[in-house]
Amino acid sequence: MNSRRRLTQAATATALAGAAGLTGAPQASARTGTAASGTSAGGATHELGPVRHTRTDLLDIAYHDVGPAGGRPVILLHGWPFSPVGSYAEVAPAVARHGYRCYIPYLRGHGETRFRHDDTLRSGEQAALGADLIAFMDALRIPRALFAGYDWGGRAADVAAALWPGRCTGLVSVNGYLVQNLAAARNPLAPSLEEGYWYFFYFLTERGRQGLQRDREGLARVVWHRNSPQWQFTEAEFTQTAALWTNPDYVDVVIHSYRHRLAAAPGDPRYADLEDRLLDQPRITVPTVTLDGAADGVIPPTDGSGYAAHFAGPWTHHVVPGAGHNLPQEQPGAFTAAVLEAAAMR
Repeated sequence: MNSRRRLTQAATATALAGAAGLTGAPQASARTGTAASGTSAGGATHELGPVRHTRTDLLDIAYHDVGPAGGRPVILLHGWPFSPVGSYAEVAPAVARHGYRCYIPYLRGHGETRFRHDDTLRSGEQAALGADLIAFMDALRIPRALFAGYDWGGRAADVAAALWPGRCTGLVSVNGYLVQNLAAARNPLAPSLEEGYWYFFYFLTERGRQGLQRDREGLARVVWHRNSPQWQFTEAEFTQTAALWTNPDYVDVVIHSYRHRLAAAPGDPRYADLEDRLLDQPRITVPTVTLDGAADGVIPPTDGSGYAAHFAGPWTHHVVPGAGHNLPQEQPGAFTAAVLEAAAMR
């Protein structure tokens, strides 16, 4: 398995220079809107610049961009229920200092991203997230980019890398291979794992929908604490993120995402062909770094061997001490190092 790592000396040096706590496993045209900033646990403010917008066929996508205009593109993708600003306030400037152009979009149903048409299904399925990423690139005329993300954003990155490998120069994926195996959606997991997915089942019910609608912040606060039990986030960080959940499509997209992944809701027909291809669990061929947080409260860290077969190209895996589910915000140095490592892999 070591032969599959194929890291250059430059990649190793880059990773070590910025790897604040990486532990290797034994294998291998936009318009401007309002400004936004993130606050780190240390209290420093990190500006990602104004919220910009670009349009696809289905969405008006809000995003930030950081770094030199001619830099190699990197797209940083956030998870649920987290903020692209909070997650990447330190990562994006750090990556940009190495000459990369970072794009940080808001996922459908979050922040200022809006559906353009009332009759579009407010789908949160995996194929929709991956297709949104490619449409975002098309709208900004980005031919190829490195994808990096976690949770929903990691799934979007994995789906796009698997189905459109020609558009992806490299991949950083927290918690490994995140393409959902919908053919096995009804098969139970170990009880210890199912416990961490409590909100999946809550959202299957009308009670869960009403609970999310009535108290978005209360539910998210529970998820933050349980999924990242060692993360000492500030109230300012939480308040900044909570503003994203006022999006009018937030509840519909979130509920559909979790119902679809458990085969309890049909998908959007426009993505049926993509979902059929994802049933085959396609392998990812681009250079990839996978990460697990050692303190992830919902997905226990592993050595990566359980999903190694899904990565057919150069691949390496790290466990990040002190990181929970929102890894780039909790350990930005380690995530930055992984992006630079993936960019240097051949």
